[in-house]
Amino acid sequence: MPHVDNDFIIYGFERSSINRPVVVTIGSFDGVHSGHRILLKQVRAMAETLGAASVVVTFDPHPRIAMGRGEGMGLITTLEERAYLLRLEGIDHMVVATFDEAFRQQHYADFVGQSLVSGLGMRGMIVGYNHRLGRGSEGSYETLKPLSEQYGFALECVSQHTLEGAKVSSTVVRGAISEGDMTRVGELLGRPYIVAGRAVEGIINVESKDKLLPPDGIYRVEVEASCSSERVVTTATVTSHRIWLNTPISDALVLHFVR
Repeated sequence: MPHVDNDFIIYGFERSSINRPVVVTIGSFDGVHSGHRILLKQVRAMAETLGAASVVVTFDPHPRIAMGRGEGMGLITTLEERAYLLRLEGIDHMVVATFDEAFRQQHYADFVGQSLVSGLGMRGMIVGYNHRLGRGSEGSYETLKPLSEQYGFALECVSQHTLEGAKVSSTVVRGAISEGDMTRVGELLGRPYIVAGRAVEGIINVESKDKLLPPDGIYRVEVEASCSSERVVTTATVTSHRIWLNTPISDALVLHFVR
């Protein structure tokens, strides 16, 4: 896929490649949909005000998959696709936390103090209206307020985002993808749905078994290849977790499903 700087993705909470304080938001950010993008805009704004780096803390694997609750749930974006989209949104770094049992059982106050404040040097945090953090989902905007005063970091909450009166969520986006309604998917995401991979003579074998693809069929796509600065418009045939392009290209690329 098109290049993402080596220091953009950070695994764990060592801030060796971040040379300034950070403003953090936390979540799966599957799809980086239009609601996520409003939150990310607020992260960038606070970071600019504080002279800090903007950071998204995300998880691998997805929490629902890690806890055995993700049967039949495909991911809108792989970890690499998430990094690509977050970089396009102007985020400075993506920190990846391994979502294992030890992480799940950590108290939210310990996570904030040890990983975010001491580890990353957090000076600000943006959370969503329904954000929950830590063991038993006890961490919320309300319970984080005392910690923001204790550690001296700014804390803001973003309200729920709707589109034409309907809630926008990763679950809603997944439903539209599963129905093959790529026009609706684009509206919910605020941009086209993407698939990143490597094509060999126009064939992409989608490596991630968790990646959610639209139903088998023919779709109009824009091809963003690493070897070219211009996108090529063509058709893509989706079948059995494989994508066949109508253009015999061999390159790392991102497909933008325009309909």
